[in-house]
Amino acid sequence: MQTILPSANLEWGFTGTIRHDADPEHAWPLAMRAVANATGCPDIAVRDFLDGVQGRHFADTVSNGIYHGLSLTAAIDAAVAQWMDWEIDRRTERDLGIPRGLPYLTGFVTHYEILGYAE
Repeated sequence: MQTILPSANLEWGFTGTIRHDADPEHAWPLAMRAVANATGCPDIAVRDFLDGVQGRHFADTVSNGIYHGLSLTAAIDAAVAQWMDWEIDRRTERDLGIPRGLPYLTGFVTHYEILGYAE
């Protein structure tokens, strides 16, 4: 990933949630890079994922890591690893059309990429 796009949703999503446990201006570029590197998705898709509902849940996972004593960078890396370990299930495939078996993080970031093309 070459570009760190700014959040378009400062009140909700990743930024609004992470502010309770870390400085969003520091956390945002770390999360953008980590998610982009793990998924190989374009910066716009990563930004849209982090700004959306799933970005809020991703921030909750990061916050859990911070609560358990991890540094911000380690907590983001742990969240990425956890979300890459989870797989899209049958219900998510049926409800959202994300193919079952994909890593959760890849599936949802790709979902936001597809939604961006549909607009």
